[in-house]
Amino acid sequence: MEQGADSAAARRMARVASHLRPPTSQMEEVAILKGSDCRAKGAAPGFKVAVLGASGGIGQPLSLLMKMNPLVSVLHLYDVVNTPGVTADISHMNTGAVVRGFLGQSQLESALTGMDLVIIPAGIPRKPGMTRDDLFNINAGIVRTLCEGIAKCCPNVIVNVISNPVNSTVPIAAEVFKKAGTYDPKRLLGVTTLDVVRANTFVGEVLGLDPRDVNVPVVGGHAGVTILPLLSQVNPPCSFTSEEISYLTSRIQNGGTEVVEAKAGAGSATLSMAYAAAKFADACLRGLRGDAGIVECSYIASQVTELPFFASKVRLGRSGVEEVLPLGPLNEFERAGLEKAKGELAESIHKGVAFANK
Repeated sequence: MEQGADSAAARRMARVASHLRPPTSQMEEVAILKGSDCRAKGAAPGFKVAVLGASGGIGQPLSLLMKMNPLVSVLHLYDVVNTPGVTADISHMNTGAVVRGFLGQSQLESALTGMDLVIIPAGIPRKPGMTRDDLFNINAGIVRTLCEGIAKCCPNVIVNVISNPVNSTVPIAAEVFKKAGTYDPKRLLGVTTLDVVRANTFVGEVLGLDPRDVNVPVVGGHAGVTILPLLSQVNPPCSFTSEEISYLTSRIQNGGTEVVEAKAGAGSATLSMAYAAAKFADACLRGLRGDAGIVECSYIASQVTELPFFASKVRLGRSGVEEVLPLGPLNEFERAGLEKAKGELAESIHKGVAFANK
């Protein structure tokens, strides 16, 4: 009897130890997840999610929100700095997801193995006076490296790309996956949800409505004039004056700059971005679960326009993007905005593809 108690105590200690320290190799991770030593045993079933860039300004609140999501059973947090502290902090939350941290390039493969959804907020933030193009060389290299790991370790995973400039980083990811022979356009999604979140908020302010009751489709891309809110398709249906349309469109397109300037050198939109990313990730997980009618806007491989990538409404399901919905009727203002968006988007897409192939 005493031996059995000792064995049970040893197993409990092994669970605690495996929870507090990241595995140093894939072999070690297999050992951690084996049988009764897996701390997830007995927890509600769910999905395995990895956040790449979990220690950053977006990554930390996003990781917290994913830990709160009841659809997540295992949460892997990866970064090149500070992951142990973030992991220890978040792991103390009394929610169902088991949290494990991974630090540095040598642990990237362990962080990715077995995942259902990978979210990539990794990269440097935008600072005052910095355009999204200024971010390009650093963030493009980071995304390329992370996607090479995804192609090797979890080629069938759903990938949510947050790292800016999204208009270019999604094409970079696509090229990496093509080279590896693992590219599935249905499973690579650029996160543009923050544009929708802002549109719903700003329109709600103008109309005096709860923003949770407002739905504005936002198409095109995820930078400046490529962000095209379709105010003619707002739900609940309503009409705007030309002044309101101009004001709302401009504010939605420049929402990121508004935050950068307000923070005055202290960062960019991290909290609202984390909220939007968690909202989109939840939609992807509900799609994976098989829920019906999951429609969100996302920047994806598309034939809606002549461009290879374009943000529009998509229906999510078990395979990722199951249907790309048409743009619907556009008014004259939106048609003009679409042409501006396409011109800039074409350059950003070319820039990403050229980077990935150089």
